[in-house]
Amino acid sequence: MILAVLAGCSQPPKPSNKILLWHWMTDRNDTLQKLAQQYQQLTGIEVTVQLFAPSDSYSQKIIAAAQADVLPDIYGILDKKTIVAEFIKAGLVADLTDDMEADGGKWKDSLFDKALADRRFEAGNIYGVKPGIYGVPIDVTDEQMLYNKKLLLKAGIKAPPATFDEFIKDAQALRRVGIVPFVSGWGELWLLDCFASNYALNIMGEQKIFATYRGEVKYTAPDWVKVFNVFDELRDKEVLIDGIVTKGNKYAEQDFALERAAFAFNGSWCVNVYHDMNPDLDYGVIPPPPISTAFPLKIWGGAGSSFVVNAGSPNKDKAIAFLKWLTAQQQQVVLARETNNLPSNKEAIFGVAPILEEFAKGMNQSTHPNIWPINEDPTVSEAFDKGIQDIIIGEKTPLQVAQDVQKVKDLQSSRGNH
Repeated sequence: MILAVLAGCSQPPKPSNKILLWHWMTDRNDTLQKLAQQYQQLTGIEVTVQLFAPSDSYSQKIIAAAQADVLPDIYGILDKKTIVAEFIKAGLVADLTDDMEADGGKWKDSLFDKALADRRFEAGNIYGVKPGIYGVPIDVTDEQMLYNKKLLLKAGIKAPPATFDEFIKDAQALRRVGIVPFVSGWGELWLLDCFASNYALNIMGEQKIFATYRGEVKYTAPDWVKVFNVFDELRDKEVLIDGIVTKGNKYAEQDFALERAAFAFNGSWCVNVYHDMNPDLDYGVIPPPPISTAFPLKIWGGAGSSFVVNAGSPNKDKAIAFLKWLTAQQQQVVLARETNNLPSNKEAIFGVAPILEEFAKGMNQSTHPNIWPINEDPTVSEAFDKGIQDIIIGEKTPLQVAQDVQKVKDLQSSRGNH
């Protein structure tokens, strides 16, 4: 078990007018500090905001604090839903359902539902967690395609592609004038997996994907081979930047911001990143161009950053009140404008930059593995993503990768049966 909650003999601390908040968000620290000072002036409650970065170090600190039973009043859990569930079952995360639904559900209804879904556990969930809402999103995010308007015009392209075939033709036009068509941080498997999921959803739909995870459909089925063929075509038509399978996302962000590629695949957080790298960058946002009309192309989206409340905190009620204030419209507008992130409060969307409004439109067609009823075994997912990397570098064909992934799936299934 990751968590070991230690039972001590000391007296629990008494409630106070001080709240301690830990976070990892370097780009939002100044704004959070400013809002905390404003909250103290309004209420007399002192909110101490402490930054621990990078995120890996922060996560280690949270685990250590959980084991030592010294978690702050408010914190975030940067891990999969399975780990969030362990924190909840260990009594380290407060159930916020009653607070969210008080006053006719006003707080809950002000937030994007898909952002809440990341920290909401439904009845009969596979994690064994009591149904409820266990976190507060302070922003939302989704992953889409970006296009450089100036570079497209250089290649005679007047509008972004509406279909995958148009995207391939545009990439060839860009190559003819010496412009690299596409970049993304596909050295990071999660981002590659996200892109692949978009096309899997578009080609076969959610239900067939879930059936595959349950072992009812094989990865060698024609639809899955079509998904792998997407990457074979991207390689064959020279759409991708050299070295994409080893490129970290921060380097991919530099490539797009400095106009070394015309298209990119990235999340809405990139708006802040690109602005810092190149304030004059002129770009737009579209979903990945669909390859099929059989099913809608969905994008990954939901909660970006979220906080939980320590269930054992003597200041739990004050912590909840602060998060309710932080996610109210006025404070969300401040966060959105100063940090270039999409607000979690639906009523604050009017306050974001135009480019973020384009990202916001994608929330209507978003989904995320964290809210799916079933997920693939991590070992199989890794084989899937690494297999796509092998296709991109020309080491394996789509059919070979499909067969390899199915072998891993069969092995994991046999182990599970034992």
